[in-house]
Amino acid sequence: MLFLAMWTGDIMFANTYELIVFILNYIGIYDPIYNVFKMFGLEYLLRIIIVLVEIAVLFVFILLTIMFLTWMERKVVAMVQARYGPMVTGPRGLLQPVMDGVKLIGKEDIIPAKADRWVFTLAPFLIFIPALLVFIPLPFGESLIISDLNVGLLYIIAISAISPIAILMAGWASNNKYSLMGAVRAVAQDLSYTIPLALSAIAVVLFTGSLSTVDIVTAQSGTWFGFIPKWFIFLQPLGFILFLIASIAEMGRIPFDFQESESELVAGFFTEYSGMKFAMFFLAEYAHLFSVSAIVVTLFLGGWSIPFLNLIPATFAALVPIISLVVFVIKTYAIIFFAMWLRDTVPRMRIDQLLNLGWKTMIPLALLNLLVTALLMTAGVF
Repeated sequence: MLFLAMWTGDIMFANTYELIVFILNYIGIYDPIYNVFKMFGLEYLLRIIIVLVEIAVLFVFILLTIMFLTWMERKVVAMVQARYGPMVTGPRGLLQPVMDGVKLIGKEDIIPAKADRWVFTLAPFLIFIPALLVFIPLPFGESLIISDLNVGLLYIIAISAISPIAILMAGWASNNKYSLMGAVRAVAQDLSYTIPLALSAIAVVLFTGSLSTVDIVTAQSGTWFGFIPKWFIFLQPLGFILFLIASIAEMGRIPFDFQESESELVAGFFTEYSGMKFAMFFLAEYAHLFSVSAIVVTLFLGGWSIPFLNLIPATFAALVPIISLVVFVIKTYAIIFFAMWLRDTVPRMRIDQLLNLGWKTMIPLALLNLLVTALLMTAGVF
């Protein structure tokens, strides 16, 4: 009856907090727990505990996802190069990320003698924390969202802008010319591609009239002609291409990895890092890879929605929330696979080609796409 009420729309939840409270009520333990906290005047503490549980679940999910992505990327690279990849540690090499973590924990944490110790130490944390905060307004499924912010898309773009600051801090504090050069490249690259990324996202906002990620996904539900999904990739094909390219450039992955290109800058901005500080940069990179792919899915590929999901009989309503989560994850991993495949098949560009592509091609195309979308909306075409 619980899932039937959720599926028929009799019960709606704005976020995972309300969902957790409802489930606790449904199994009959929320009121006794609440009364105990109320007896001591600590009702607010129960809310804090539930929020901390949400955060803990999200954190564990992100860490497990990062571990899997490191294994997946090695397998994709091996596939492209006609190799096996990790095979020894665990079944099909699945435990290789665990051993990598143990190795990094055991490595010595070295700080260069002439480095700025405080800034050098702060930079890895400053780049890792925003990578986690981006997940807060991402809808993984129906009601599976930490917080449905009214300005969710703006929040994501703003939080993502913190990463170049952390990279610049790491490069400057290292007192190393290669690190500093990689950091300066990262800032220039971010400025070049944040603009077309934001302009492409604004074109989607024109269709929905909202910055809420849930509203954006909801606007893509249903079909045209009974079988074509109402995903914005069909209304915004140019916007999708621009957003995808800008997203990969923002992640700093090949062919846009100028901030850490090993053939030129040793390892770029994290050349002087070791141990867990070094690991945090890679944790942030893979967390960013998943979150950016999830944002692409949310904006252009319908999020958790698929055609005919509402035709599932009410007797199977319990499967609908699970199906929506599985659909979202499959779409996200499809984008991730594309980014990994691109890394292993396309050669690195030159830095001048990168900047020219961003400023002279992508920004004008993004402005043109936004202008055409606004004109069509004003004319009542959509």
